[in-house]
Amino acid sequence: MIDKQTEHALTNELIELLHSSGRIIEIKKGTFLFQEGQAASEMFLIFSGRIQISKMNAEGQELYLRLCSLHDIVGELTLFTEESRYIFNARVIEDGYVAGIQLDLLEKALFQNSNLGYQFIKWMNDHIRRTMTKFRDLVLYGKKGALYSTLIRLSNSYGLPQEDGIHINVPITTQDLAHFCGTAREIISRMLTVLKNKKVISMDHKKIIIHNLDYLKKENDCENCPASQCTID
Repeated sequence: MIDKQTEHALTNELIELLHSSGRIIEIKKGTFLFQEGQAASEMFLIFSGRIQISKMNAEGQELYLRLCSLHDIVGELTLFTEESRYIFNARVIEDGYVAGIQLDLLEKALFQNSNLGYQFIKWMNDHIRRTMTKFRDLVLYGKKGALYSTLIRLSNSYGLPQEDGIHINVPITTQDLAHFCGTAREIISRMLTVLKNKKVISMDHKKIIIHNLDYLKKENDCENCPASQCTID
């Protein structure tokens, strides 16, 4: 797993590259940084705001994959491909700023700077591993397992421990959870009601409070992997 020191060093070098590229972009809620199928020319680093990464299936159903914020990288899967196109949608859900760097410029920098190239490969490996575990949860554990996994990941990424439980400090609707789990809102709503009745969670103005995280982990046969490997970003 990539450690925080490595991640920080990678981010610092990328920030220097992005600043030298001279392209800082203001992002507005409700707009798209890029969309699936669009020709890819840049990779982006988030300075502020939040971006939702999603994928549409053949039936037009949207599946949420990542919720990205400060210093997260998006558009990275377009590197080193011919006539590359973005394979996901990147929708802005909170105003902010991102920095963009031309793919050819970044590829050249990765070839010329062996340390940056090495750290970037390690970061990509960790990122792909986390993505694969999300798909594993969706495929192997069913709708209930997908919901419990999503709640656990939200707690690791955006949870603030308080006396009454772990407060998820980003607004999450039932429909958002349905998109993360690849199922209907009504199904998620019923499962949330069960969890509320069992005092496992509660909700306050679109904010989730997890009162019994151990219950979710036990029900999902959690492998107790490090929190940094089990995130929603």
